[in-house]
Amino acid sequence: MSLQPQCVLRDGTSIPAIGLGTWKSEPDLVGKAVYTALQMGYRHIDCASIYGNEEEIGEALERYLSETQTSRDDLWLTSKLWNDCHQPEFVRPALLKTLKELRLDRLDLYLIHWPVSHQHGIKIAKDVSEQIPREQLPISETWQAMEALVKEGLVRQIGVSNFNSKKLNRLMDSSSISPCVNQVERHPYLQQPSLLATCQAHNIVVTAFSPLGSGGMDDLNLLKEPLIQSISSKRNCTPAQVLLAWGIAKKTIVIPKSVNPERLRSNLDAIDIHLDNDDISQIDSLDRHHRFNDGKIWALEGGDYTLSELWDES
Repeated sequence: MSLQPQCVLRDGTSIPAIGLGTWKSEPDLVGKAVYTALQMGYRHIDCASIYGNEEEIGEALERYLSETQTSRDDLWLTSKLWNDCHQPEFVRPALLKTLKELRLDRLDLYLIHWPVSHQHGIKIAKDVSEQIPREQLPISETWQAMEALVKEGLVRQIGVSNFNSKKLNRLMDSSSISPCVNQVERHPYLQQPSLLATCQAHNIVVTAFSPLGSGGMDDLNLLKEPLIQSISSKRNCTPAQVLLAWGIAKKTIVIPKSVNPERLRSNLDAIDIHLDNDDISQIDSLDRHHRFNDGKIWALEGGDYTLSELWDES
């Protein structure tokens, strides 16, 4: 296996360009998957409080670090602030809970998970009354509390997730620490070139979640896409490896998730797959502007968080 490619933040900090995602990973399996992944050479683990599995991941992290004497500094650990903890007084307690569950004294990266705010204790808002309108809680207030975590040394870097260009620009105008990462859904069916250009212009690294297309659907499945299968045959690799190699070639971070050891190994080995310019340009032609995770769950009747506001799209 080659040396792992890195993405470099504006301060020179490097993040492994391939990591293990833990969204939707099954309880009683995710911890074993994290431990196995670390043994294989993964050095980047992506977590979130809402996934409900950070305690199990923490046990795996502690076990691996203890048994192998690997330095904590050799790993990159990301987690995310959930929607019900956007009020400034809840930001630090949310992080401390994550740190306790992950058995860490600091995070490498902490993200605002969604630009959607809920009343405290409401994990998934079912009624608009359970959401907090943006005018009542500007995201800049949440961000200031995130900045305080950096100054306290509890977090090395801070960023956002699911932010569009307008939200990024507005946040940067009011921040003393600019977001260094924006984690968004990104794959050949949803390439978001305008957002990618905005991030690149401001030295914001893009992390692509669902880089394999989130499992796909009958008529939209990247792993069954004829072009992807053709390139995988030509390159003697799997369709998943083609998709991951494309994401890495685009200078983004990819965080595929799996609890299957063979797939964990195969995904990591994508760093050895070389796509030429023709492969990449052909894959670029697949963009369908299709979201598998469309955010409709937040678009409650009469609420602030409409889909057009969320994505800055008509």
